[in-house]
Amino acid sequence: MSSMNIWQEPLGDEIWLVAINGRLDQTLTPALEQQLTALLDDGKARLVLDLSQTEYINSGGLRTLVTGWRKAIQQEGNLVLCGLSGRLQEIFHMVGFDQLFQIYPSRQTAKAALANV
Repeated sequence: MSSMNIWQEPLGDEIWLVAINGRLDQTLTPALEQQLTALLDDGKARLVLDLSQTEYINSGGLRTLVTGWRKAIQQEGNLVLCGLSGRLQEIFHMVGFDQLFQIYPSRQTAKAALANV
């Protein structure tokens, strides 16, 4: 099940993009969790999450990102983020997630970083 607010596409080199459009709160988080779990269960552990269209993220959304990141690392992959707005950057900084996640300005820079994993 794919929602219009979350979509995925291959970026090549076994890297997958997951893009989130809107507010990552209790409405969207379950769909994101499903998509990440499906990709990771399928052995697709090099993931770029594009948050350039994400206006807001709540604690559940943050938790989902951390869970996905942990699973990706366990599979010798990684989950990196790109395109965070100033507001999202503030949130990530406040909770210390800017230390946890690799955050890139664009899909291209994120993909290049993952190509070396």
